Amino acid sequence: MKHSEYRIEGGGYTAVVLGLGAAVRELTHEGRPLVVGFGADEDMPNFRGAFVAPWPNRIADGQYSFDGADFELPINEPERGTALHGLVFDIPWSLVEHTESAVTLGCTIEPTDAYPFTVALHARFSVDGAGFRTDVTALNTGSRRAPYGVCPHPYLVAGPSPLDEWVLDLPAATVLTVTPDRLLPVAKEPVAGTPFDFRTAHALGDVQIDHAFTDLKRGDAGLATVRVTDPASGTGTAMVWDDTCPWAQIHTADLPLKPENTRLGLAVEPMTCPPDAFNTGEDLIVLAPGGTHRTGWTISAL
Repeated sequence: MKHSEYRIEGGGYTAVVLGLGAAVRELTHEGRPLVVGFGADEDMPNFRGAFVAPWPNRIADGQYSFDGADFELPINEPERGTALHGLVFDIPWSLVEHTESAVTLGCTIEPTDAYPFTVALHARFSVDGAGFRTDVTALNTGSRRAPYGVCPHPYLVAGPSPLDEWVLDLPAATVLTVTPDRLLPVAKEPVAGTPFDFRTAHALGDVQIDHAFTDLKRGDAGLATVRVTDPASGTGTAMVWDDTCPWAQIHTADLPLKPENTRLGLAVEPMTCPPDAFNTGEDLIVLAPGGTHRTGWTISAL
């Protein structure tokens, strides 16, 4: 199904952002794909390039409590019984501004019985020589406190070689273990001695990852950087963000029900909070009436 879309170009980068869900359908540098995209006439497969808010990842059973009241969200991942990836990935966003190198889209999450809060979102997508940048602002325009979290959902592409041959540099000391059947949080554990330790970059091999990581090592500017490279082609893709996102979901895209889409790219999702934060409260943002939260991330070619 074809949706309105906005192309931006600059610094060798080209991106296409959809009006539906503010999804990033395409991102290239000098013609090389940096993410797994999808066609103009396709519906978004496997949340490729999705904009995820007001919670990242999963909420167990779609149920949560906030400020003394209980709420129940629609289950959109029935095989695991969870509410997955928020409320805005499949709704129209309005165009705020479009230039050659930037586009800003907006939408408002209106109150429902499941999420009785009003949150206005603005996402500015821009390209220049430093890469493809997303800047996100959330504003609570309602009269009650609102729980909130956000993340992107790109599947990064290092190069033409198979994902197993790509080298991952993930500077995270802690992994959130999950239940094997529902991928719900169990405990935070050190990555040392596990298959999830990529603090020293090495090939992904056949490891299967669908986990959140934290305790990210950051550079002098407070930035965390995840890199995935293809040694055969000498190319790669990096993603950089600041401490407004203390978590990163990494997913090797193992999709047994969709083998044709399996392991085509590596999902790297900077998150403001971990999975099921509406229940655990960990790193959950609470927007006071009139309150604002800002975050962002950059994808660049290596």
